[in-house]
Amino acid sequence: MTYGPCLAIHDYTINLTGILHRLIAGILIAGAACRSEAAVAIMPLGEIRAGMKGTGKTVFSGDRIEDFQAEILGILENTGPKESLILARLSGGPLEHTGVMQGMSGSPVYINGKLIGAVAMAFPFAKDPIAGIRPIEEMYRAGSMSGRPPVRLLAGKDLTPLAPAARTAAFGNMAMAEVATPLSLSGFTPAAVDQFAPGLRALGLEPRQGISVGGAPDMRMGDPSKLQPGSMISVALMTGDLSVGADGTLTSIDGDKVYAFGHRFLAVGPTELPFTRSEVITLLANVNTSFKISSAKELMGVITQDRNTAVAGTLGRRAAMIPMEISVRQENGAAAPVGDYHMSLVNDRFLSPYLMQMAVFSAIDATERATGATSVAIRTSIEFENRRDTIQLRNIYAGEGSSAMVAAMNTAIPLSYIMQAGFDALKIKSLSVKMETADTKKELNIGQVYISKKEAKAGDTVELMTVLDGQNGVEISHSVKYTIPRGTAAGTLYFTVADGGQTSLAELRQIVNETPHSPEQLIANVNKLHASDKAYVRVWRAEPAYQVQGEELTDPPPSLALVLGAAPSIPQNRNSKIAEMVIDAGNMMVTGTKTVQLEVKE
Repeated sequence: MTYGPCLAIHDYTINLTGILHRLIAGILIAGAACRSEAAVAIMPLGEIRAGMKGTGKTVFSGDRIEDFQAEILGILENTGPKESLILARLSGGPLEHTGVMQGMSGSPVYINGKLIGAVAMAFPFAKDPIAGIRPIEEMYRAGSMSGRPPVRLLAGKDLTPLAPAARTAAFGNMAMAEVATPLSLSGFTPAAVDQFAPGLRALGLEPRQGISVGGAPDMRMGDPSKLQPGSMISVALMTGDLSVGADGTLTSIDGDKVYAFGHRFLAVGPTELPFTRSEVITLLANVNTSFKISSAKELMGVITQDRNTAVAGTLGRRAAMIPMEISVRQENGAAAPVGDYHMSLVNDRFLSPYLMQMAVFSAIDATERATGATSVAIRTSIEFENRRDTIQLRNIYAGEGSSAMVAAMNTAIPLSYIMQAGFDALKIKSLSVKMETADTKKELNIGQVYISKKEAKAGDTVELMTVLDGQNGVEISHSVKYTIPRGTAAGTLYFTVADGGQTSLAELRQIVNETPHSPEQLIANVNKLHASDKAYVRVWRAEPAYQVQGEELTDPPPSLALVLGAAPSIPQNRNSKIAEMVIDAGNMMVTGTKTVQLEVKE
């Protein structure tokens, strides 16, 4: 460790009083670092032997750091790539009753005053408090890593980031697993917690509703001197009317750098996650795994690395958060919203869409009935920093009590596409979701489609009649006219009337397969998504078309088609869109598809 920060403070005090006043927050951080960690030494893994006695530090109540004892049982080597674990029997305090608890992850353990590592793993259902201690060298290594590990999204019912498989370590016939991270979900409906709990548990988290006592954390910067090795911290993923926070224990403070948990949080690599100081309200013993019930307090800094062996961060920094508001109104109800939520999300390309999905689902679930016909119309607005162009989307979802999840996922998908496109300069400024719910199934199905002629010539005008069928025998007819362009070659023209989802499929395949070349193209791609409250008439021919820089090139000359077809980076569509017309269904969801054809004669 270095004493440089302390000397710098002394120099500022004598010679640079004015600068001291302007940099008071930074000086407090440096002072706390000098006080807490300058004299701490570590014991390398190679010096640790079975039978050694150690002392651990953690919080069992309030913010008071208490000691517990650790007897070294042995070393589990090569539990992962370049990774080992120190096996120890814990004792003292409530541990004989509770065993190793969720929230203890990161609790530092010392031998002869030297830091050896942090509590990180345990045996589920174990009668004795046997723990796996992550060596401190491996935790420090996590703080110096860079780059981002590959993470992809589930293609199923939600946008849960896929973390690496859960870490285990064999010892005899038992498997030791990472101590689950308790995740507090405040302000969410019970159905929302149940809906997303399986995905969260797959990430090594243990979601619990309303476990955060005392409301949302204070996002004003706190005094870092309140943090010591063994203090509880909470990683804040969402703050405000809806809040999500994950609790763990601080292992080490090195200057303005902090290390915690002793295992991954979400394994998202480099990130910007705010963390707060936390206080323990009580302990809850459990046959499977006991856990701490805690309350997040004031902001302390930012987690900047989330790796397999630790999370690492910086004191005194603020994370860039994304403001989000959700407003829910009932159709034909009072002007005031029945649900009005204001919150901030972490700015992370994998976590932000998932958190948005959770918030939208909970807001809908808090308003609409669980069974019976329901509909929800959603207007989504995404604004960007230093840009005038925005994302404006409108959709409506109807079903028999199952529209909340579909609406939530489809609302979050555009944000996921934007944030994972790789444009660092395209920063989200704010998110707004305005919803209107109804206790009726506002849905129309595309019934019959008729065309006025079966044969026509170039220059002729044809009329297309579409019948939309609704509940209680409702039939709504819409007519559109199409003039065949002069010069159109003889052959078959197809007219497909389809809902917004099916109309978007071909374009979505092209969008996903092609990397946008600019933020403008990215935004334009999202704004092209078809709304679900309209039917779309697509006029096309069975001829190849190519997607070039976000635009569809239809029926190119044979010589150009040969060149485009040989380029693997240029998506190819089997049919060529000639024109598209829109049928507005009002505030009703349209489903279904029908196709008719017309022969163009010489």
